Amino acid sequence: MTPTGGVTPVSRRVMNLSYFLRRAARRQGDRVGLVWGERQWTWHEIDRRVDAFAAVLADHGVRKGARVLVQSKNCNQMFESMFACFRLGAVWVPTNFRQTAAEVADLARAAGATTMICHRDFPEHARAVGAATTLAIGPCDFAEDCDGLIERQIASVGPRAGEGPTASVDYDDPCWFFFTSGTTGRPKAAVLTHGQMAFVVTNHLCDLMPGTGENDASLVVAPLSHGAGIHQLVQTAAGAKTVLPAGERLDPGEAWALVERWRITNLFTVPTILKTLVEHPSVDAHDHGSLRHVIYAGAPMYRADQKRALAKLGPVLVQYFGLGEVTGAITVLPPGLHDAGDGPEARIGTCGLERTGMQVSIQDADGAELAAGATGEICVCGPAVFAGYYDNPKANADAFRDGWFRTGDLGHRDAEGFVYITGRRSDMFISGGSNVHPREIEEKILQHEAVAEVAVLGVPDPHWGEVGVAVCVLRDGTSMEEGELAAWLGDRIARYKVPRRIFFWSALPKSAYGKITKKDIRAELEARGGPTLARDGSRG
Repeated sequence: MTPTGGVTPVSRRVMNLSYFLRRAARRQGDRVGLVWGERQWTWHEIDRRVDAFAAVLADHGVRKGARVLVQSKNCNQMFESMFACFRLGAVWVPTNFRQTAAEVADLARAAGATTMICHRDFPEHARAVGAATTLAIGPCDFAEDCDGLIERQIASVGPRAGEGPTASVDYDDPCWFFFTSGTTGRPKAAVLTHGQMAFVVTNHLCDLMPGTGENDASLVVAPLSHGAGIHQLVQTAAGAKTVLPAGERLDPGEAWALVERWRITNLFTVPTILKTLVEHPSVDAHDHGSLRHVIYAGAPMYRADQKRALAKLGPVLVQYFGLGEVTGAITVLPPGLHDAGDGPEARIGTCGLERTGMQVSIQDADGAELAAGATGEICVCGPAVFAGYYDNPKANADAFRDGWFRTGDLGHRDAEGFVYITGRRSDMFISGGSNVHPREIEEKILQHEAVAEVAVLGVPDPHWGEVGVAVCVLRDGTSMEEGELAAWLGDRIARYKVPRRIFFWSALPKSAYGKITKKDIRAELEARGGPTLARDGSRG
């Protein structure tokens, strides 16, 4: 083979991501690096524990390239397990801890994992997976279903901890199987690599949290298995401490108390969690003036919620758009571009500009790039794009076209390069020959002061092909009839976009990461007898 450009290919060795932790321990070893409830660990202590953790895994046969499944709620050992796997060159395979035992067993098989690290609260998951080796996190054992306690074995390693060996890795060596959220089907394992993630960490520090360093502190309010895990890896790279709440579920009062106590400067969240934090009365009971970057991602934030957050927290919001497959690094809307006004300078609805080193293309169904203002599929290329789905050639063929990763999101770009998301390709429906984007309707409905949350989806209709159905959650102390909201909405959007039926529920189903799950809403509608479309069969 002729070398490209006359250069003979060589090994692309890169830094093992666990070196971020080693560097933090060398530079500021006696400073606190991790907090969980009332417990604290210095960077030296974390690094020594990770060395011991890695030694324990190695004693149980974990080698470079091995996949280690982790079923755990947030805790210090969940945090440490990532770096222990990286240090061995093994692949960290965290699950959504709220998934069922059968679902996690499917993930283990899909990943080819032979070792499992399982929190002591999930013995049924350990039994369902039946890994060759299962190690327990927590203060008690699984008896016959477990090969020992991590904590006990870490303590027994002792002298081997502290400057243990680190596996050499190349750019394309996998480090993390990032399972997609599965809101539209069975989750797939996106392969993240050491080289790719080094770029992502650098990009996050450059575009999301410029100036972050050893004097900063980050609060975790989401599971470490997904975006929050990437965020804490970034904090480690910067030498900033990570603070984990004591409880496993979001407690806004606890969260704001921790912001005040630890002078939190940044946090990663999703729009629904940020909405909960901002609207909880405890936000006014604690000092949150230390916050510089409140980062939200996972879904666009509705404008009404965005304005409330800006009014409460000030100019600290940072939005980024990115899927797990692009590790969050597609666009960014920094604090200076968040505008609480309603004029053109606010660029209402934008998710920002392309991230440094990344390129966005709005494409039609055939892959041709569209002009500014035209709606198409948002596609992306650049170093943050994942290596592909593990052992899933069909999914890879569907996801890539001519080197572009197809996000499945629909949107457009304006003349200045600001990107706007109008919905998921799978969410859009066609009613009477017209494309309808649910997000546009949801934005309008949320402008009504009585509506707290909403989801709009298309359902089959014998005459129009598909029509819209809205499911709303009302604010406490308010009430509304279906016809009242439909009439209010009719003055604000074209008649064919007004949902045929509007339902009021006490809550909307959400994923473990706080995202409204429309597949579950659709299933619940069917379970309740289906969305009977009898209110009004006419259309304008």
